[in-house]
Amino acid sequence: MRHLIFGLLAGIAAFVTPLHAADRPVVVELFTSQGCPSCPPADGFLEQLAARDDVLALSLHVDYWDYIGWEDTFASPAHTARQRGYAAAGGRKMVYTPQMVVNGTDHVVGTRYRDVTDLIDKHLAKPDTGLEVALRREGARVYLEARAAAPREMPLVVQFARYIPEETVEIARGENAGRTITYTNIVTELVEVATWDTRAPLALDIAWPEGAPLAVLLQYPDFGTIEAVAQLR
Repeated sequence: MRHLIFGLLAGIAAFVTPLHAADRPVVVELFTSQGCPSCPPADGFLEQLAARDDVLALSLHVDYWDYIGWEDTFASPAHTARQRGYAAAGGRKMVYTPQMVVNGTDHVVGTRYRDVTDLIDKHLAKPDTGLEVALRREGARVYLEARAAAPREMPLVVQFARYIPEETVEIARGENAGRTITYTNIVTELVEVATWDTRAPLALDIAWPEGAPLAVLLQYPDFGTIEAVAQLR
């Protein structure tokens, strides 16, 4: 796994296309697996959600289905740990697929389409959180700037997600043997790059492969609410 190199900028520049919290997309994380027989409809639904401007849809493949006979080509123990972290934060003892987590707080079966869209609408209707985020790219570097209208009681964890926009997989074995499935916004790496106390503006200068898609999540610690996002496609 490549490691991200980051450093704090000496000062904060003028925002470039700032994203106000009231306009930010709602984050939908789908925990899925190529070995899960009930997941393909949720994978297809995530593709529809990814086409929306008001949703940041991410697919995180877990590894606990691999024992069935097909090792998911995108599976990561880190994704399984993230799902279990959400479960623990919500007082739940079990994890399952397909599961969607909305803005880090609400969980729902990924094939309950009406419930998912209702949760998205609920989060879109929430008031402005007073956060502004700007993200821009210059060659092999990206620059993140953020500020808060008022300091928060807790810091925000800044996470960078590398993802593949789309890939089609022919599954040869396991519960989905013989199926060809297209996956969308497949997260291949999700790393914490900083912790921001929100008392002063944040400015980060991050090495990032030129042209590679990037999603940024600003989230309360211990799998709390995702308060702001930014994206470069």
